[in-house]
Amino acid sequence: MLTHPTLEALNALKLDGMAEAFAELISEDRGRSLDPVAWIGLMLDREEARRGTRRFQSRLRAANLRHGGACMEDVDYRTSRGLDRALFQSLASPDWIDRHRSVLITGPCNPAS
Repeated sequence: MLTHPTLEALNALKLDGMAEAFAELISEDRGRSLDPVAWIGLMLDREEARRGTRRFQSRLRAANLRHGGACMEDVDYRTSRGLDRALFQSLASPDWIDRHRSVLITGPCNPAS
C-alpha cells in the first residue's frame, strides 16, 4: 500500500481527520487486522468528529462571549447568590431537554455590592 500519496491526497482534499486516522491505523498493529470497511468507518468517524469540533469552535468564536471558557464545574456556590445547587447542577443533565423544557436564566451573575 502506498501510504504517503494517500496521506497527501487526504490532506489536499482537506480531509484532515481522515488523514490523521489513516496515519494512526497504519502505525498500529490493530489496523492491520481490520477489514477495509472498518478502516473507512473509523476514518469517517474521525473526520465527522473533527468537523463538528471545528464548527462548534467557530460558532463559539462568532458568539463573542465575554466568558467563553466558563463551565458549570467552575461555579462557586460559597458566595451568596441564592443558587439552588441541586437545581443548577440538574441543568447539566439532558433531562430537561428530554422533557422538552425551556431554561431561562436571568439576573445578575455577581453578588450585589
